[in-house]
Amino acid sequence: MKYSSQAVAKPYFIFALVLLAGEILFGLLMAIQYLYGDFLFPLIPFNVLRMVHTNLLIVLILFGFMGATYYLIPEESERELWSPKLAIITFWVFAAAGVATILGYLFVPYAQLTELTFNNILPTMGREFLEQPLPSKLGIVLVVVSYIVNVAMTVLKGRRTVITTVLITGLLGLAVFFLIAFYLPENLILDKFLWWFTVHLWVEATWEVFVGCLAAYGLIKIIGARREVVEMWLWIEVSMLFGSGILGMGHHYFWIGTPEYWWEIGALFSALEPVPLVAMFVHVVYDWGKETGLKAGTEEKTMNNSPAFAWFVTNAFGNFLGAGIWGFFHTLPQVNIYTHGTQFTSAHGHLAFFGAYATILIGMMYLAVQGKNGIKVMNNTTSTIFSTSMIVGGVVGMTVALTVAGYSDVIISRAQMGATWAGYFDAQATTWLVQGLVWRLLMGVITFVGFIFLAKDLLTIGKSANHVR
Repeated sequence: MKYSSQAVAKPYFIFALVLLAGEILFGLLMAIQYLYGDFLFPLIPFNVLRMVHTNLLIVLILFGFMGATYYLIPEESERELWSPKLAIITFWVFAAAGVATILGYLFVPYAQLTELTFNNILPTMGREFLEQPLPSKLGIVLVVVSYIVNVAMTVLKGRRTVITTVLITGLLGLAVFFLIAFYLPENLILDKFLWWFTVHLWVEATWEVFVGCLAAYGLIKIIGARREVVEMWLWIEVSMLFGSGILGMGHHYFWIGTPEYWWEIGALFSALEPVPLVAMFVHVVYDWGKETGLKAGTEEKTMNNSPAFAWFVTNAFGNFLGAGIWGFFHTLPQVNIYTHGTQFTSAHGHLAFFGAYATILIGMMYLAVQGKNGIKVMNNTTSTIFSTSMIVGGVVGMTVALTVAGYSDVIISRAQMGATWAGYFDAQATTWLVQGLVWRLLMGVITFVGFIFLAKDLLTIGKSANHVR
């Protein structure tokens, strides 16, 4: 590593991998319960499995972003991290709070958990994705504040680039939008209206800013992309995200009692979010191919990390497919009236979160392994190929399976039987939906096997002789 303080990223990345393993395992348990309702019941009901599954997703992405930030900030700022000790303390506080929260979900009835964690003093619990007890939410605030201070002080004392400037902007949004989670209005419509300020603007605004910064940094590191090109697209992305990411929130406001003008606003702007990231990637890679002579079929090659590059490619197009195409499948209100809350939503969610976030964090992990071991050129190994193929194939397979299952939800439950309970149960019994859920389980197993290869590869690739040092 160029700077010793970059080593603080290691525990964050390792814990993110542990959480990813838990995320996949709890997803598999949910997939089994979909098919066999009595599985693990009443030991772990479906609502608890789902709560753990979604919360693990949020926490693992935050750990991954923090590790990635602590790795790139010293290089971009050309100085050591302001306080590596603070970063390590933050890690242990966040890890302890996360583990305690998950154990609370699993072993304490949720109603009792609200009493034990002072929800009567400041009610914040009971909302999807924001189920965390009050002490956990306060812990998240402390962690994010220390994270922002550490990064900001490093940037202020060192070189300032577009990447660091944009990253700080995203960090401020990360902090501000989470504060809304502490306000729980009595009015259900107002509650849902503000709830999306945290849930949507975290995911589709501030997190996408993080992704843009990581993509810009990664392309410069891996293929020597021209900084001016990357930074130009990064500014374009931020500009579009502040428009599309904020106004695109309107596609969540179709059916919760908000004015109908959100139909047009949400439908238009939410479709634009993934465009600049893909455009940046295509432009940069085109320039790289043109400048190195790859387009002419020569042997010249400047790529120094093939595994990381593969995951960055997957991110660009996974983001476009998952957030863009699968999102647009049910973004228009004329379609969404039939598809919202069905397996179509689940299909979009799985591919979007994987394509937009997990992929780029895995790519950053490979960059960190390369830097830690002083590897000049990192090539693919057998485990790299197996892990990438199985994880990507498994998640895409799950997405297709859930899309097929959503067909029964939409046609029978919504279109034919008017969103009645009878229609819902009739849809659950159709061959399309059952087979879709069976294939979702099988694809989940393939994804988990791919994860095992990924963990093995990340732990051993730095010691492999298949590199030019």
